[in-house]
Amino acid sequence: MVRGLAAKFALMQREGAMKHFGAALPFVLMFAVPAAAAELPARKAGLWEMTTTVAGHGVSMRQCIDARTDQAMPAGAGPAAQRNCSRRDVRTSGDTITFDSVCTVAGETRTSHAVVTGSFDSGYTMTVSGEGEGPAAARTVTITAKWLGPCAADQRPGDLIMPNGMKMNILDLQNGMRAPGMPGAPGAPPSR
Repeated sequence: MVRGLAAKFALMQREGAMKHFGAALPFVLMFAVPAAAAELPARKAGLWEMTTTVAGHGVSMRQCIDARTDQAMPAGAGPAAQRNCSRRDVRTSGDTITFDSVCTVAGETRTSHAVVTGSFDSGYTMTVSGEGEGPAAARTVTITAKWLGPCAADQRPGDLIMPNGMKMNILDLQNGMRAPGMPGAPGAPPSR
């Protein structure tokens, strides 16, 4: 779900695959804030396909996770980011989790409402809507996640498989390593 969303969008923006999502990045980051890992059920370990749709444009990527990486992926939206929220309400009813928040992002107040339905063992959908100022004034983001099965033999927990097939590991990125093909990454041509 929200786990790793900020990292995924930042990575997609870097590789240029998501130019039309660029304006949505602040909006999406805003929604990483309301959903702390402790408030979300753990996802089933294995390979998940995540499809994110903004303004009618969608992109799918795959994530290989285990319990450790599932908890590590929301690191960009941890407690420091949550302190910028004056309101954070979380309600659970059956298989539905609802988040409402008012947060300050880059000096602007943003209001968000998110509804998550489904199972963290097989598939779920999250719809986030929000209001604020700037290019992400009013947006709706829908994330559909589907468990595909165990991770492939050449994958390790934390791997993100981008739409163009490029693979990077979120734990490596959090530890300061570069994704393959990025300047400074092992095996990449030297920067000029």
